[in-house]
Amino acid sequence: MNRPPAVAIDFGSPESDIQSTSSLEFEHVGHPDHYHQHHHHRAEETLPLHYMSEEKARRRVRVGGAGGGTDADFNEKEQFEYQEYDDAGKDVYNKPRPYNGTRISSGRLPAHPLPPPASIREFIWQNLDLIPPIVYTLLSCWTRFHNIGESNVVVWDEAHFGKFGSHYLKREFYFDVHPPLGKMLVGLAGLLSGYDGSFEFKSGEVYPDTVPYVAMRVMLATFGVLMVPLAWYTSVELGMSQWASHLTTLMVLLDVGWLCISRFILLDSMLLFFTFLTVFCLTRFHNEQYDPFSLDWWAWLFLTGFSIGCVTSVKMIGLFVTALVGVYTIEDLWDKFGDTRLTVRQQINHWAARVICLIVVPILVFMASFKIHFMVLNHSGPGDSQMSSLFQANLVGNDFYKNPLDVAIGSKVTLKNMGWGGGLLHSHVQTFPVGSNQQQVTCYHYKDNNNEWLLLPTWEEKPYDPNGELRYLKNGDAIRLSHVPTTRNLHSHTVAAPVTKQNYEVSGYGNDTVGDSHDYWIVEVVDDIKWGKKSDKIHSLTTRMRLKHKVLGCYLRAANAILPQWGFKQVEVSCDKENNPGDAHTYWNVESHWNDRLPQGDMKLYKSPFLRDFWHLNVAMMTSNNALIPDPDKEDILASKPFDWPFLHLGLRMCGWGDQQIKYYLMGTPVIWWGGTISLVVGLLTFGFYLLRWQRKYNDMDAREWDHFLYVGKIAFFGWAFHFVPFLIMGRVTYLHHYLPTLYFSVLMFAHVLDHYIFSSKRFSDKTKAIVFGVIASIIIFTFWWFSGVAFGIEGPIAEHTGLRWRKTWNIYND
Repeated sequence: MNRPPAVAIDFGSPESDIQSTSSLEFEHVGHPDHYHQHHHHRAEETLPLHYMSEEKARRRVRVGGAGGGTDADFNEKEQFEYQEYDDAGKDVYNKPRPYNGTRISSGRLPAHPLPPPASIREFIWQNLDLIPPIVYTLLSCWTRFHNIGESNVVVWDEAHFGKFGSHYLKREFYFDVHPPLGKMLVGLAGLLSGYDGSFEFKSGEVYPDTVPYVAMRVMLATFGVLMVPLAWYTSVELGMSQWASHLTTLMVLLDVGWLCISRFILLDSMLLFFTFLTVFCLTRFHNEQYDPFSLDWWAWLFLTGFSIGCVTSVKMIGLFVTALVGVYTIEDLWDKFGDTRLTVRQQINHWAARVICLIVVPILVFMASFKIHFMVLNHSGPGDSQMSSLFQANLVGNDFYKNPLDVAIGSKVTLKNMGWGGGLLHSHVQTFPVGSNQQQVTCYHYKDNNNEWLLLPTWEEKPYDPNGELRYLKNGDAIRLSHVPTTRNLHSHTVAAPVTKQNYEVSGYGNDTVGDSHDYWIVEVVDDIKWGKKSDKIHSLTTRMRLKHKVLGCYLRAANAILPQWGFKQVEVSCDKENNPGDAHTYWNVESHWNDRLPQGDMKLYKSPFLRDFWHLNVAMMTSNNALIPDPDKEDILASKPFDWPFLHLGLRMCGWGDQQIKYYLMGTPVIWWGGTISLVVGLLTFGFYLLRWQRKYNDMDAREWDHFLYVGKIAFFGWAFHFVPFLIMGRVTYLHHYLPTLYFSVLMFAHVLDHYIFSSKRFSDKTKAIVFGVIASIIIFTFWWFSGVAFGIEGPIAEHTGLRWRKTWNIYND
């Protein structure tokens, strides 16, 4: 039964009163059952539905008050403004809320709240959208866990990352170029699976029964499983059609590159998961911007920052997706800055919220991972030499705390360079093949007796008397350093250094009876971490000093110059002619100190501040990462160049290729990689085409369609560019797996382009769209089935598995 739109009741008022009343303007709101009806009265308009576009969701309201005026005045003089629909009050008479920067022109529009289900059938219908992600997640479990333990040997970088579990279980400090969160999760997987930490994880070695490698792989593969539902929900939040959302999820599910890398004890599955999570949280936050500072708005902004902290805590490559969030935030705040309807207070609140959630929160998460890392790995281990001497002194099992506090002539010491990547002053019996041909002096990170030096007086002074009066080392003293194993003196002369040609060579020369003035070094105190500059005495661990050559005036320096293979790839030590007091590579401290005539030190004096250790380790990681450059003396058949990745020019053998071995080949599903790369070009050309038409006054899309096209395109393209371009300028060696986070954004662009031209186009019928979807999905499924063996493992002679080399550059077969 239809209700009449209005009921007029005549109370017998005079005609003049009726006319006076009719001159007042009221907003007429139809009953919800009549949203579809059209009312001809100029002062009423239907309320918007949740599925309407932004333009349709706006209604006209009077700027002025409800004062008098005739209908003619209403037509000619009344001014209107557009206000966006606000359903927060759930009451048509609710007063309009102040403008707060509503933004729903792109992404997924806010859905109208559904009424509580009245039956089980209605409940099922209301939750049908949960079925696709559940199905995809179950399929992802099968692909990631299927035959995951088929190979019982250490595969590829399991030899590297598997050690993390061992060191975490033994709580030994272990240095690596990656931040600690991923390593902690590997250690947690080992702990939960019952691993005892005794296995060495040598490449190609068979796992013993005591190593639950299958359980550890399954735990880490779970991150790969969760990538698939995240892809579904991200495409939905981006406002893609159902067809495009299914294609995005299928590509993430069935790419053999993502599948293969997720099935081993590696950090990549965690890196990919947190990259996907960051993009999802960003898109989810974007869709909450219609209601700023609400609980959901705050929650998703905070989770975006938290996921940024997590992804950068796994690998520093996480900074690339951080850049994407940063660019989005800058554009968003710039738009708000240009919106004059926002008050200054609202502008400040928006800025403050971004600073707290997108800068402070990620930094706190990143720092917290290092704090936990230091707390757990509190025992001396193979990687502690990369840390400062003070940090090492606080590790269990380290004997630095036994160092006498004051350093005296006649003491045996090890000297640590305090620059990033320097190591311990080192020498060995090998000589330089160039220059002076004297004994090599280098810096070496690992501890052995070749790092030990004896502090002695100069040749002009009385010979050192072990039983004579103690002489403490002080600022300005001239000394010589005698290498304990070989008795050679630390020496410098005007011969050019082998790598850093502008510096002088530092070598080992003479012995305990033969030498000259070129063996003399003057001690210059920089400061003391514990005592500042209150004392001129040299203290072990805490005093930072420089060693100035007495004759040449140059300073002993160990930077990041690496010697060739004849120097065992150790760090070059040279004498720097430039007097740069701020150069940390010329700073040294006494790390170990042996002298039976001096009392043992006090452990209370050797506390290392967390912030200092945090900064030191981060700089050391970046320095070591930048030092991973291609070795010209050795061919790396696994390495590849960035331009090899987009069109899958090369693959990567992850293990031995013998007939009896299970073989894994890291590559991607070709149609996904090639289609994603082509779509990036198509997306750019499409954008340029629309700009040209717009300049010629052609409007191909309404405002919301254009905003949505740009929004998704910018997320996909800039995400891809920020992950790919940095590798073009890096000097370090690169491998195919570095492209896997980048691939995600080309997949999003692939789905976006298909969505724009086909699935969301008004030119094609639903039947045509279904056919196109079926064809593309079938191709993806077929190519996955064809290449699935490279991820699940290829058994038997590789020659028996024909048809896998679609490009001549793939080294799948033994030609």
